Amino acid sequence: MTAIDTGAATFAAPPPKRTRRFLRDHLSSLAFLAPGGLWLLFIVIYPVFATARYSVMNESATRFVGLSNYKAIFSTAAILSTLRNNAIWVIVFPFTVTVLGLILAVLAERIRWSTAFKAIIVMPVVFSATTSALVFRTIFDISPHVGVVNAVIQTVSDWLSSPGAYPTSTTGVPVSQLPASGLKASGGGLVSIDTVRSGESVRLGMIGISPQTLILLKAQPAVQPAAKPGAVTGVVWRDFSPSHPTARAKIFPDELGLPRLQVSLVSASGSTVSTATTNAHGQFSLPVSAGSASRSYHVSVDASNFQGSSTGPFWLGTSSLTPTSGLSATAQALFSVPLINMAMILAYLWMWAGFSMIIIGAGLSSLNSEVLEAARTEGAREFTVFRRITVPMLAPVLVVVFVTMVINVLKVFDIILNMAPGSSQAAASTLALQMYNEGFSGGIHSGLSSALAIVLFILVIPAMLFNLRRLKQ
Repeated sequence: MTAIDTGAATFAAPPPKRTRRFLRDHLSSLAFLAPGGLWLLFIVIYPVFATARYSVMNESATRFVGLSNYKAIFSTAAILSTLRNNAIWVIVFPFTVTVLGLILAVLAERIRWSTAFKAIIVMPVVFSATTSALVFRTIFDISPHVGVVNAVIQTVSDWLSSPGAYPTSTTGVPVSQLPASGLKASGGGLVSIDTVRSGESVRLGMIGISPQTLILLKAQPAVQPAAKPGAVTGVVWRDFSPSHPTARAKIFPDELGLPRLQVSLVSASGSTVSTATTNAHGQFSLPVSAGSASRSYHVSVDASNFQGSSTGPFWLGTSSLTPTSGLSATAQALFSVPLINMAMILAYLWMWAGFSMIIIGAGLSSLNSEVLEAARTEGAREFTVFRRITVPMLAPVLVVVFVTMVINVLKVFDIILNMAPGSSQAAASTLALQMYNEGFSGGIHSGLSSALAIVLFILVIPAMLFNLRRLKQ
């Protein structure tokens, strides 16, 4: 500061203005940041204000409509279902992935091969959401020949209850259309029309049986067995001859027996007297006790012969985990929980469990080990140390992971777009996907799409600010 002598008194010269001094001292920094700032203004700030403006305009952005678009969001069943799906994601996924990450981080600290374990768990992070969605779309495919999940379900189901040799689910021919001669439909299976006594032989003809099935079962030409005292004998065969296509109830040399059929001898009261399995020629023999030789019976082809293997649920379908029958369209949009949401959440857990484990693992490594060792020295069990000491000390890290995942799922988009089939996408849609569909699917409709974007932006802001404050702390 320069002193000025006026003779009577000495005055100090006024300092330069702060603004000028700031510009002079930081001119090079401002020049360096200016292009990035202008670009940020162009791609972030301007779109926010433009979206807010379009949200109160009509679809073609030519007329002001006020809050009509926002009213449509909370009164349209299709959009209410997207809010419900976002709520399901926010309630289920962040908590689950945080707990799973905590468990994996603790396990990684206690096993010898922790490096390989962490690498395996973190590996899905490198895949894009689109890739993961396509992988899990195959995993959850309804066909057991494609989908791994339903293949496991089918295998377990077959262990518990073996499927029949002639499942109608594969041919599309109902049981009621299988009888050709000597049989009629009854209770999911077939039963002989005429009664039979001990020592007699019957012929039971069926049609609608796939030739491929007979090849797999190694069927042989049908032959009616001779009558046998003390038993009811018979043959079940494919009553269709290529050389005599219209003839029925007669066995021709080119007609095949139906092997591996479960047949039963049923009394007039409906009780089962004996059971047997047909051989390669379709023959069977059902023994009858000597005291019941004079009674009349029916031969039953059991319903179990026509039961197919369980294919498992349609994980990517619109079926709800909660009962919604009898509810209005709006109530269904609010209270149904589509099964496909759970399938997609499992896929997303596979993607983000590694990220959660790494962040929580970093927090674990920074904990004061003396506190943990002191608790163990005092006799505290491992679970008590984990619940009473480790988790409370990790609370700040857990909150950051939780809120980060909340922000992540509020704008979940690509996994739904690629994993949900076209028939199920509406039931699984979220705000982000609905915004895309309204704005770009079938033309540009800026009004409702912009309103959805503003609602999504407002929902994300509190979680974002909370997370930034926690990170600063």
